[in-house]
Amino acid sequence: MAAKMTTSIMCKLVTALGLHSALIEATCVTRDDANSSAVAGCAALEIKFPGKTFFPGDDVYEYETSQFWSNTELLSPACVFRPESASDLSTSIVISTSTNTDFAVRGGGHMGIKGANNIDDSGFLTVLSNLSSIALSDDQSTLTLGPGFRWGAVYEFLAEYDLAVAGGRLSPVGVPGLLLAGGVNFHGNQHGWAADNVLEYEVVLANGTIVTANDSENTDLFWALKGGSSNFGIVTSFTLRTFTSTQVWAGVYSVAEDYLEDLFAAIANFSAYNTDPLSHIVPQVVAASENSSVAAVILFYDSPTVSYPECFQMFFDIPTISDTTAFQTLYEFAVTTGELVTDHINDIFVAGTTVGQTYEELLQGIQITNQVFSDALPDLYAAVPFENISLVSIDWQPIGSLWQAGSEAANPVGNALGVDPSSKGTYLCWAEVVEWVGDSYADAVDAWVQNTTAAINAATQAAGLYDAFNYMGDAAGFQEIYAGYGSENEAKLLSISQKYDPERVFQTRLPGGFKIGA
Repeated sequence: MAAKMTTSIMCKLVTALGLHSALIEATCVTRDDANSSAVAGCAALEIKFPGKTFFPGDDVYEYETSQFWSNTELLSPACVFRPESASDLSTSIVISTSTNTDFAVRGGGHMGIKGANNIDDSGFLTVLSNLSSIALSDDQSTLTLGPGFRWGAVYEFLAEYDLAVAGGRLSPVGVPGLLLAGGVNFHGNQHGWAADNVLEYEVVLANGTIVTANDSENTDLFWALKGGSSNFGIVTSFTLRTFTSTQVWAGVYSVAEDYLEDLFAAIANFSAYNTDPLSHIVPQVVAASENSSVAAVILFYDSPTVSYPECFQMFFDIPTISDTTAFQTLYEFAVTTGELVTDHINDIFVAGTTVGQTYEELLQGIQITNQVFSDALPDLYAAVPFENISLVSIDWQPIGSLWQAGSEAANPVGNALGVDPSSKGTYLCWAEVVEWVGDSYADAVDAWVQNTTAAINAATQAAGLYDAFNYMGDAAGFQEIYAGYGSENEAKLLSISQKYDPERVFQTRLPGGFKIGA
């Protein structure tokens, strides 16, 4: 039960909500007001939604406040609201604004930035767990689903129909966060960003209005949601394009440290010359000890019959210490990659990008980012004992001409990301990852990644290979996102945000996420 608020605040709230006079009499009682806004908001939610509002000590509260991947997100909201419809969510936003109560929204809960999808006791946490409808169209060409899903459940549903969608590469990743960030996915060289394959959104706006956004209705909002995050409304339904998928050939190909330069050459070669849209790679270098590393590349090929395709030959030429590639369903592979995720770990991801027109430039970008990163590791180990580090790694994601062609074919309207391989060359979106145990090391890790990121950016700028694009799905809270989309797209996003949220509710009442014009 929420802490009691003052009689006058409670009476004004229940009257404004249009509740029955008997309920007003029953609830207009004095409450201790430790945090008036949060108490007011939670009390109003409790009155309007008594079976959907939960407080510390309630089983649902304890469950929902634990459903986060990263320890960074484990906070203690004043209450938890679990809506079951867009209408419920609409009312909650009106309650938030009328009581001046902050709130957070959690879809999959996979972004490890404090406050990105949770909140402390200054506000309420809205969890989308029960917005979980899922259905194929009659012709099975589209899938409509709520934001309460994680990608593993989506792929499992579609596997029964030999279908897939462009979505997350790890089964525990949530649907809304990935789609609103743009969405790197296994099928990017065929179909572009995952967001390019969203055909329609149902959105709750800041004033509580529920609208549809597609290529003919609210078209500016439709464009902005493809990479613009939570600056415009809360999406309560996505309609995605489906495509046939029976099995894929995929797995992890691992190599020893002695062959790092061969791996870098293979990554650069693939990034510069690949012409096979069925392919996708995720290469990574991982610290194995304080003085050594190993490397691995996720190889994905969208075919039920072709193994060891020619486009991956340079990787196969490197002696392997482990090769798990095999035919399997997309669902099975997403579960396998999802096993790489350690639940309830302290972590930070940081994003960056180098660009290159040629094989030589791409290779140099990989070598520079890896060298600066590895040179900085002794400083990390001086601050955090290696035995407390669960993972420290750097990876690279090529986004080139195939990806852009897939994006334009899937989505003629375009997206907000501003990625332009035709003029800049192939993007190598790199990501630093540090995961550790021990709450006392958070400040040290944060300082290290900020210093290391600045050093990588300075080195790639000096080499003429830097780009300001930071992929939101891998970015840290200290990073700038929208400037990397280009000044025109940044200004357009701000204008659309101001149009659909003139009172700036999602900039002020919803603290989490990357803001535009806050």
